[in-house]
Amino acid sequence: METIGFIGLGIMGRPMCLHLLSSGYQVTVLRGSSSAGILAEAGAKLVENPLEVAQNSEVVITCLPDSPEVESIVLGKNGLLEGLSKGKLYIDMSTIAPSTATKVHQALTAKGIQALDAPVSGGEGGAKSASLSIMVGGDQAAFDRALPIFEKMGKNIVRIGEAGSGQVTKACNQIVVAMNIQAVAEALNLARVAGVDVAKVREALLGGFAQSRILEVHGQRYIDRNFQPGFKIKLHKKDLNIVLQTSDQLNVPVPGASLVAKQMDRLIEQGKGDLDHSALALLLEEDHS
Repeated sequence: METIGFIGLGIMGRPMCLHLLSSGYQVTVLRGSSSAGILAEAGAKLVENPLEVAQNSEVVITCLPDSPEVESIVLGKNGLLEGLSKGKLYIDMSTIAPSTATKVHQALTAKGIQALDAPVSGGEGGAKSASLSIMVGGDQAAFDRALPIFEKMGKNIVRIGEAGSGQVTKACNQIVVAMNIQAVAEALNLARVAGVDVAKVREALLGGFAQSRILEVHGQRYIDRNFQPGFKIKLHKKDLNIVLQTSDQLNVPVPGASLVAKQMDRLIEQGKGDLDHSALALLLEEDHS
């Protein structure tokens, strides 16, 4: 089993890293992480900076908030590029711009390092249950090498194509998720205002063509008034920024995604950016009141 470094131990990264440790991998993490203590108890080795993570690992995984963080960790001072040597493998499981993924890939492969962009979908629940969907960009040899590692964290693992294609796929995913959440919120809010039983409406819709994972999970969140984050609004809005940036570059219209992005902006302006993205429903209630 190859030694692994893991940087980015938040809501998603921490359970993903714990799955690797429980599967017997030797894992190195940053001492400064808020999750370092928990992971050290699970057997992780602690080091001071990304350079040392790279030096102690054959494979390095990052799961970071956005493109600037990935560039800094990989290309910055005491970064991964300084510590990774020819033949090692870098896997970025963050959600970042496809253009950034391509830039990082080029910098690494120029040094003889394999690289994959492998963003995930499934939220905190998927990370905890090791059932994430993993969308991978990069060459086949690197994918084959990474597959046993991916299988410890996810279930639906697909190599899409060359570098950057994983991030394009994740952008597509976030369009579908955002618009589905908006649709569920509109439907259930309409039911609420009409005075019918929202729980029974959800139950009926789950048995027909409108059924979806979003209706199942976030429909229940709406009923329970539970907007504690599984995936924060401000992070989904960051992902929609990537969608809008990419659509502008390609001159492809995304009117529905643009609309939901504006709704998320309103919630963030209200100080609700740390709520779950299912809290889109709150704006509909506010606009009706």
